[in-house]
Amino acid sequence: MNRSKRDFLRLDDLTAAELMALLPRAAELKAARNRGQPTHTLAGRVLGMVFEKASTRTRVSFEVGMVELGGHAVYLAPQGSQIGRGEPIEDTARVLGGYCHGILIRTFGHQRAADLANASPVPVINGLTDAVHPCQVVADLFTVYELRSGDVSAARYAWIGDGNNMANSWIVAAGMLGLDLALACPAGFEPDPGIVEQARGRQAALGRGSITVVDDPKAAASGADVISTDVWASMGQEDEAEARRRAFAGYRVDDDLLGLAGPEPIVLHCLPAHRGEEITHEVLEGPRSAVWRQAENRLHVQKAILERFLSVSRPGHG
Repeated sequence: MNRSKRDFLRLDDLTAAELMALLPRAAELKAARNRGQPTHTLAGRVLGMVFEKASTRTRVSFEVGMVELGGHAVYLAPQGSQIGRGEPIEDTARVLGGYCHGILIRTFGHQRAADLANASPVPVINGLTDAVHPCQVVADLFTVYELRSGDVSAARYAWIGDGNNMANSWIVAAGMLGLDLALACPAGFEPDPGIVEQARGRQAALGRGSITVVDDPKAAASGADVISTDVWASMGQEDEAEARRRAFAGYRVDDDLLGLAGPEPIVLHCLPAHRGEEITHEVLEGPRSAVWRQAENRLHVQKAILERFLSVSRPGHG
């Protein structure tokens, strides 16, 4: 194994400085693309993409990102590969590590991504697990960076809904950057308490930031500058959908909730959205929504992440 390689499984696999450096780099890459200027910083590099969970934005943004950086992406789904026939993930890691300069995985349990990374001789990037979704939160921070003139630390953040992988990643970000974050989750659907405790410890060391977990969406949204939400039932939770609709009644991001926020709140949703459930059509399509900018920004941020982790790695086991 290449002991010098670094993986990106959680947001805090980066330092706070490295995380913040991704934002202006994403801005540069976005501006270059808008000018039609090629940026072939990963010419000759290959990304292996292991997808065990369905995707639109993650797959397309990483695949297009590799092409636009001058590289190539190889997509592997369970159907049509040995992964679906039970090949151990460690074996897949060793083989792909001999062909590719990096591996992206989007899967269910976080341990599976960790096992892949432990066996891989090349960097592994987490495209989503049930525990965390680091690439998405970088894109969310970049969206706030754009809309608040580069200032992400002074904003007040609110999360409304399930204490899921997105909520966990926002908590990690709040700990790393000293953000003020309030999360409103129904009883029994709170975020990972270990992640909360670790993030609060980081904030104490920094001397700034706060993380509060409440069950009242109005309390979380009060005075917020950025309000984020996600679907109530994620992939793999379809059998719980009806029970979750009952549990999350009252946790919808609507005009009334926005009325409690700061003067010009930014609304984020990582998509896909269920209009009328976790967010209303009017808010999703309204003037405070940055959701479509946020979705596009996945491309620019993925490119910055790919540069960061693939630019110095080499395929092979030597």
